Amino acid sequence: MSLIPKLLLGDEPFDPFLSVVNKCPVLNTPTDWKETPDAHVFTADLPGLKKEEVKVEVEEGRVLQISGERTVEKDDKNDTWHRVERCRGKFLRRFRLPENAKMDEVKASMENGVLVVTIPKHEVKKPEKKVIEIEEIKS
Repeated sequence: MSLIPKLLLGDEPFDPFLSVVNKCPVLNTPTDWKETPDAHVFTADLPGLKKEEVKVEVEEGRVLQISGERTVEKDDKNDTWHRVERCRGKFLRRFRLPENAKMDEVKASMENGVLVVTIPKHEVKKPEKKVIEIEEIKS
């Protein structure tokens, strides 16, 4: 066994997937994006967070940004931690939205640690096709 995993994990069996997930705030902030006929809907799992700890912003260039911070619990010096798997620290997710997103009508709600951001769509005009008549050249 390599010395590095032993130093990082102690006697734990090395699980590369869990190691990456726990160290990476993006992977610890899973977000689904679905498009309905009327809107783009983003659903993010943010367990343990209150709406005051989450920020939803729209930026120029049709970018939706979801950010926040999971704070570290107060630690008593007499406590012994056997396992720390929950992610702490800042997180940030950014999504570039398509042209049909109505950026001025974004709505967000949060219940039981699940954030839902809804962005209505406007109809994008399809370019009109014009048939060009082909003339016959007479020589």
